[in-house]
Amino acid sequence: MVLEKAYKKLSGRIADVRRNEPMAVHTSFKVGGTADIMVVPSSDYEMRHAVNTAHKLKIPMLVIGRGTNLLVTSKGLRGMVLKLAENYSGVEINGEDVYVKSGTSLFALVRECISQGLGGAEFLGGIPGTVGGAVYMNAGAYGGEIKDFVKEVYLCAPGGDLSLSNESMSFGYRCSVLQTMPMAVKHVHLRLLRCSAEQSKKKLAVLNEKRREKQPLEHPSAGSTFKRPKGGFAGAMIEQAGLKGLKIGGAEVSTKHAGFIVNSGGATPDDIIELIKLVQARVKEATGILLEPEVKIIGER
Repeated sequence: MVLEKAYKKLSGRIADVRRNEPMAVHTSFKVGGTADIMVVPSSDYEMRHAVNTAHKLKIPMLVIGRGTNLLVTSKGLRGMVLKLAENYSGVEINGEDVYVKSGTSLFALVRECISQGLGGAEFLGGIPGTVGGAVYMNAGAYGGEIKDFVKEVYLCAPGGDLSLSNESMSFGYRCSVLQTMPMAVKHVHLRLLRCSAEQSKKKLAVLNEKRREKQPLEHPSAGSTFKRPKGGFAGAMIEQAGLKGLKIGGAEVSTKHAGFIVNSGGATPDDIIELIKLVQARVKEATGILLEPEVKIIGER
């Protein structure tokens, strides 16, 4: 009953509201059950209405970008999914200050900054997620993290908007304070560095070539499956445990990079979850270290 009330309230003011939306088309793993309601806002007004509606009706709300770090269970998601991707994107640059909407892809952000003679964040250009998702989890690669460029994060919260400074974001390794807050990132203020566009283009090209050489980009995945453990690398530990190529159903420990679990064809969420658990058990047996998933497993169990 409450979901029908929410759907009616949302669709009355928001152009793109969907019922029983398959999450397989919204995640890079290409698997997952359905979301009760998905809202795809194109304006601040629509986002605010969605956030307030979920709060007033007390229904769970999950904010996603391009779904590149998510594994949705077979039973799917209850409540409302708020999608902020191409529907909510854009970059404005004023000197070294960059204001970017949360749904903007990291590649689009880096490309636009390079065109304006700004660099330093080229490492983000090959990460397939959005700016909002990157800030939410403090995304990083090749020794860089987005926190190094964040000045302020603007949020859509129940009852009103607010902003958090870099210091208030409590950034850590693949985490931020946003992971404890039921809010949506609207846009982010970044400050980058003046540099040669040619130098930035070359740096981006080198980093992306490294990714193509080392990562299994030919198969659906959610990027690195596990967080980096203290004193080592997850991929190396998995490989040393002899787990490269290990499969459960269509889920496979990549033969190209053991730190990735991929959908090699026809995988189900259960296949991937069981393989994650098996890898954790085998690596702990071999090293005494329990690997912590970096991919977020969400949905009804």
